Amino acid sequence: MRSGSVTTPFGRRPAKLALVKAQLHAAETKPNKPIGKWQVFRDACEAREHLGLQDRALAVLHALLSFYPNDELSEEDGLIVFPSNRQLSLRAHGIAGTTLRRHLAALVDAGLIQRRDSPNGKRYVHRDGDGEIERAYGFDLTPLLTRAAELAGLAQEVVAERRRHKLAREALTICRRDVRKLLSAVIEDGTDGDWTSIEAQYIAILTALPRNPSRSKVEAALDEMSLLRSEIVSCLENQLKTENTDGNDSQNERHIQNSKSESIYEFEPSSGKEQGAAVATKSRPTQPALKSFPLGLVLQACPQISDYSRDGKIANWRDLMGAAVVVRSMLGVSPSAYEDACIAMGQENAATAIACILERAEHINSAGGYLRDLTRRAERDEFSLGPMLMALLRNSSGSQHRSAS
Repeated sequence: MRSGSVTTPFGRRPAKLALVKAQLHAAETKPNKPIGKWQVFRDACEAREHLGLQDRALAVLHALLSFYPNDELSEEDGLIVFPSNRQLSLRAHGIAGTTLRRHLAALVDAGLIQRRDSPNGKRYVHRDGDGEIERAYGFDLTPLLTRAAELAGLAQEVVAERRRHKLAREALTICRRDVRKLLSAVIEDGTDGDWTSIEAQYIAILTALPRNPSRSKVEAALDEMSLLRSEIVSCLENQLKTENTDGNDSQNERHIQNSKSESIYEFEPSSGKEQGAAVATKSRPTQPALKSFPLGLVLQACPQISDYSRDGKIANWRDLMGAAVVVRSMLGVSPSAYEDACIAMGQENAATAIACILERAEHINSAGGYLRDLTRRAERDEFSLGPMLMALLRNSSGSQHRSAS
């Protein structure tokens, strides 16, 4: 029995030991009962990444199953189908011959079908006097029957992983929204805190995410974003306690509690129970398309940005990005506009754009609108910072020349 269950391919195709072992395993595994062929097919589709199959290979598998006459795969009825390549191509939506052969090989390598080649490599059957099939040469669907439970388990894993990924993305979206709105509120209210640094961290977390992040990357971003949210809420809670303590020693206790505490309590619902969520649904480039220019060139073209750094000096890109956040607020550029610029251009380029806008602030009616226009152009690959910097450098050189003369 065991020797009869092993067959080698016709022609130049080698007999791989892995495929021989798969044939032996299929021969030893006796399925308990018939299984619906389309259910097995759906499970294989769900598990295609685990199996290393492309969509076209699944289309070929669908075509092969369509040649099996019954709705259920069963050993009693025989599991070999023997369509010609031309028939297979027609049922696989006109797939080319070379492509068809490649995907048939992929299905064999994935262990979903086996070849039962005839002496001359053709696919045909021998029938007895009553028209019953005595022997068939073609593709054996037995692996689909013997691996039905395994494929069902893989499909369930894929569905469960997809759900976990979705929940993580939803959690990050909620957490991102909380941090963004809390930051906007405390900055507009003038609340004490190192909001510039937190905003820079917030933008860095978002720009580090690729267009289609894996669950591990989403969860890592969620952990970082949750820490930022906790830091903001903790700062607000400490300030609330301080204000309440000071208010007990003041004659204006009622006024302080009514005017200050209300704005703080607005944030409490998102402080712990809403455990954050998915990334924004807007499209996001995998990597910023714009290249970063040397920091020295940027500072030479945009010297005013140095006045807004923490120590009045910019020594690295981190200093420039921190100063850009300050200038962004001063110019009236909304946090969302700057965030979109960071996503489209990258943090360094967005900070450079802010520095350029600062140099030309007196000629720009709306800095926020101007930045959004640059962002849209960057998303369409229609914008480069080079001409902007070169123009500022020429203006700077011209001014120095006129001053010297």
